[in-house]
Amino acid sequence: MKATVFVLAAFAPMVLTQSTLCGQYDHFSANGYDFNNNNWGKGSATSGSQCTYVQSTSTSGVGWRTTWAWAGGQDKVKSYAYSGRQIEKKPVSQYKSLQTKTQWSYNNTNIRANVAYDLFTAADVNHDTSSGDYELMVWLGKFGDISPIGKSQGQVNVAGTNWELFYGPNGQMQVYSFVAPNAMTSFNSNLKDFFDYLTKNKAFPASTQNLITYQFGTEPFTGDKTTLSVTQWSAEAS
Repeated sequence: MKATVFVLAAFAPMVLTQSTLCGQYDHFSANGYDFNNNNWGKGSATSGSQCTYVQSTSTSGVGWRTTWAWAGGQDKVKSYAYSGRQIEKKPVSQYKSLQTKTQWSYNNTNIRANVAYDLFTAADVNHDTSSGDYELMVWLGKFGDISPIGKSQGQVNVAGTNWELFYGPNGQMQVYSFVAPNAMTSFNSNLKDFFDYLTKNKAFPASTQNLITYQFGTEPFTGDKTTLSVTQWSAEAS
């Protein structure tokens, strides 16, 4: 990982930070945000690579992009390059708001990939953050013939939008995925609404499950060279 930091004049509102992440788990942190190239599934590919570029960070949000090309392992996720918010780990019920905002685009959509939020919860506040007891995914974009883990539970309305809800196990972890009907390249919402829906309708134990990750990124399966550009991503937890 190579990082160069540029500090603007004292009156400037943002500290620009640039970092190139090309190693499998290269990571970078600044201003309360984390980034990871996170090529956790690259072993299922017959060929391909990925690099993630942190373009800007401030306490009010970040900008970044990731470029990838993967072949082989048709139905296997190759990576989840992400930006993440550093949070106080505590029960989901104790959060009043998980407000977030993003703007993103793919320059080539002839791919098999998603663009999604990914939040893990666990009864053990010190649980390894690579998994949890429960996983909440909010798919803002779905490209190609891919589907979330589990089976469709039908259409549900959360935060004023209709989503297709999927549910199923991933090992010992219970996974809920809300999939937008069309790509939502601009999104401004409170993710606590999704947990509230699961608590009310799916018996999610919000008082005993601690939020341990709060991330946004893309899961590529296969595709020729393409770039996801996240021009803005911010996340708050209070």
